[in-house]
Amino acid sequence: MRHGKKTNHLGRKTAHRKSMLANMACSLIEHKRINTTVAKAKALKVFVEPLVTKSKEDTTHNRRLVFSKLRQKEAVAELFREVAPKVGDRPGGYTRVIKLGNRLGDNADMALIELVDYNETYNLSKTEKKKSTRRAGRKKSSDATPNAPKAEGKTEEKSSENKEDKKEE
Repeated sequence: MRHGKKTNHLGRKTAHRKSMLANMACSLIEHKRINTTVAKAKALKVFVEPLVTKSKEDTTHNRRLVFSKLRQKEAVAELFREVAPKVGDRPGGYTRVIKLGNRLGDNADMALIELVDYNETYNLSKTEKKKSTRRAGRKKSSDATPNAPKAEGKTEEKSSENKEDKKEE
């Protein structure tokens, strides 16, 4: 029985499992998203998120702790230089697991695991906010010049002409 044992062993011995998770974590840091099975993605999420939390504070001790898990100098450097500043304001939840369906060969449940802040599809609204403007503009108080209402009338006429043109198309 496995009462209270939270680690998914993934059908592997300890050394193989740790090496596999370290390699997958390095690939995730390098490519920002990888395809794998759902079980491995969930295990990788538990493995990677504490490392990203440690990378938010750049100290020699934290770098050594992360290196002991990842075992690749380039991955540690990219984690501390590029990933950590981007997720610095986030309190947790650095990865997202998206289920993709079943693999054709062996019908295994597949998933996409990605770093949340590197997905342009979901972050599009945050990065590019467009200011919406009203066509007629804002009417001024008693300081308005006599020419201003004429200009507003012209813009309204143009916008109504544009609407008619769109209807014809």
